[in-house]
Amino acid sequence: MAGISIQGLKKAFGSTLVIKGVDLEIADKEFVVFVGPSGCGKSTMLRLIAGLEESSEGTISLDGEDVTSLTASERGLAMVFQSYALYPHKTVRENMAFPLRVAGMSKADADQEVDRAADVLQLTPLLDRKPKELSGGQRQRVAIGRCIVRNPKAFLFDEPLSNLDAALRVEMRVQIAKLHRQLDATMIYVTHDQVEAMTLANRIVVFSAGRIEQIGTPLELYTNPGNLFVATFIGSPKMNILTMTEAGGKTRRSTGSGTPTHLGIRPEHTFIKSKGKGIKGTISVSEHLGADSFYHVETEDGETIVARGHLSDGLREGDQVGLSFDPDHIHLFDAEGRCLTQAK
Repeated sequence: MAGISIQGLKKAFGSTLVIKGVDLEIADKEFVVFVGPSGCGKSTMLRLIAGLEESSEGTISLDGEDVTSLTASERGLAMVFQSYALYPHKTVRENMAFPLRVAGMSKADADQEVDRAADVLQLTPLLDRKPKELSGGQRQRVAIGRCIVRNPKAFLFDEPLSNLDAALRVEMRVQIAKLHRQLDATMIYVTHDQVEAMTLANRIVVFSAGRIEQIGTPLELYTNPGNLFVATFIGSPKMNILTMTEAGGKTRRSTGSGTPTHLGIRPEHTFIKSKGKGIKGTISVSEHLGADSFYHVETEDGETIVARGHLSDGLREGDQVGLSFDPDHIHLFDAEGRCLTQAK
């Protein structure tokens, strides 16, 4: 396995710069997730690391070796794509053994490697089936198995669960997390789904417009976002962001040098009461999710605040309510979107 070092990496398509100078260190055996909205550059970054795109500037190193000029096949990495890319006329065993046979390995040795990977992925009973006989989750496991047999320096995942339904996504997420523990391997995983990022990553790299906005553990990004973009991207439902006039009055002392212009508060730190002081508003939408309920409150100033509650609260759409905030979990942002506070 390998650590990965990226220094000053840039990528331009024609006159358009899509990766705008990225520095990143990924430790050996770490599970790092690239996350961000569509078009932010996260998949391009993965393809640059894989060698499927040529960088315009900067260096990529694997275990201290500069591989920037090496082809994809020379880097010793394995990539799992969004599409399974399986050969429909080959069995599961033949699909998994294909890269080994191309590399010149004997059939007996290739079968041994396939058996080992199939055992890890619980694919042994399926080895004689063809892709059309498999579910989406099983096909994705075959694609992962095809990477495992190569014993790569690192695994690269490009939105591998996007084609699966909701239940399969949850199942595969758990399997990928277990796989990381079993293989003790370096993994880089690209997704636009921040839930996948929060549940899988040792560290998350948040991308926006070709730049890194923030790097940290899931808990660090959730509790102490560095700016408005990260605050609203990480977390579901997202953080409430209000203008200071709407938030009203003095709230919490800023630890930064800027002037606070916006207040951020997460739904679980927003208290909703049918009667009482605070920000006045009307419940416009109620989302009941079993143990939790989320109430969308339209304030008198026309902004929407989401508060977490419970079905037992007895609140309904159209009810007039009051909102208050936990002062220990308020975030203040300046006009440039920088966070000026740290959560307690």
